[in-house]
Amino acid sequence: MTLNGVDMLSHGGVGVMPTDTIYGIVGSALDKKTVERIYHLRKRDLKKPMIILIASISDLKLFGMKIDRKTRKILKNAWPGKVSVILNLGGTQNTTINKFKYLHCGAKTLAFRLPRPLWLRELLRTTGPLVASSANIAGKPSARTIAEAKKYFADNVDFYADAGRLDSKPSTLIKIRKRGVIVVRA
Repeated sequence: MTLNGVDMLSHGGVGVMPTDTIYGIVGSALDKKTVERIYHLRKRDLKKPMIILIASISDLKLFGMKIDRKTRKILKNAWPGKVSVILNLGGTQNTTINKFKYLHCGAKTLAFRLPRPLWLRELLRTTGPLVASSANIAGKPSARTIAEAKKYFADNVDFYADAGRLDSKPSTLIKIRKRGVIVVRA
């Protein structure tokens, strides 16, 4: 029996698929081995956290996030959309910080995005949160087609989902601070 992409993602697989912005190399954010595999495949700096795609704001609880009223208001204005938000990890809760070290890489923050396309949010409801990094080797241009992604990853990923050519840009990246919002990447 062969598994489809959704089943593969639900069982620790890694794939290349369209996101709400560009092609991403994706896998379960809750599976340490899957995340480590993506870092290895991309040759990504282990000190650079990846963005996590979520299906709803309530998914933040899976990562021990406690969202205050001000932050919730900012998130509701930014999401769903092409905005990734860097949030501080659970204050001084060492358990949460240690549990997700493979995701925050020592930064003690995580970046989340709640995408607009309904199909993607439905997929995330099924698979759970996914890390999503651009489909390329670190330092190389992002793949705009599956053919370009295959040049980077060949048979080293479990599946490819083709949506034609994607010429979009990566998400805007913001960080919420006590005094407001800082744009990290426009």
